[in-house]
Amino acid sequence: MSSSPTKSERLSKEQVESELLKLKMGWTLSEDGKEIIRAFEFNGFYKTMGFVNSIAWIAQKERHHPDMEVSFNKCIVHYTTHDANGLTANDFKCAMQIEALLD
Repeated sequence: MSSSPTKSERLSKEQVESELLKLKMGWTLSEDGKEIIRAFEFNGFYKTMGFVNSIAWIAQKERHHPDMEVSFNKCIVHYTTHDANGLTANDFKCAMQIEALLD
């Protein structure tokens, strides 16, 4: 009987590929396979910062914080789990919550 990985258990390459397919277009896997990345573009600084603040709320709620690159009209989000030295189910859970912000 196989069990689902825990919130902080590193996913296998196959699991990462499967989870990546569940996300919307735009998310990419880093070259080393240890993080997922997506750039989001907005029409101005105010909208970009609103998005960043929404991510901060998700991050605090989930106790899982992405690295972000923020500029006037763009936010690049990087998710990885440092303790697992790679991707976990929580990275994908948080990515899906970010996608829901834009629906």
